[in-house]
Amino acid sequence: MRPSYREPYPVTGAGVAIGAVITFAWLLLFGLVGRDVPGYAWWTLLAGGLAWAVAAVLVRHGDRGVATGVAIVTAGGWSIAAAIVAVRWAQTGDWPLW
Repeated sequence: MRPSYREPYPVTGAGVAIGAVITFAWLLLFGLVGRDVPGYAWWTLLAGGLAWAVAAVLVRHGDRGVATGVAIVTAGGWSIAAAIVAVRWAQTGDWPLW
């Protein structure tokens, strides 16, 4: 008889959704702290870095589904921040983050 291996923390849709919703709220709260485009971008970058650090810990010691939701929404949040910075840069011709 062959042994069967089971993942201790299988990825579930509920876990991914919980991670996504919590990360969305996290990025939203940090994004609201910024008063202008540079502030929004820097706060979003900081919040995303912290969220990815938590996701790395969750991948190793916790729920991989939640970590997946965190990583997906963080990447989306960073993409939105990058698009906003790029639009402002295109409009003004001046790099907005310095």
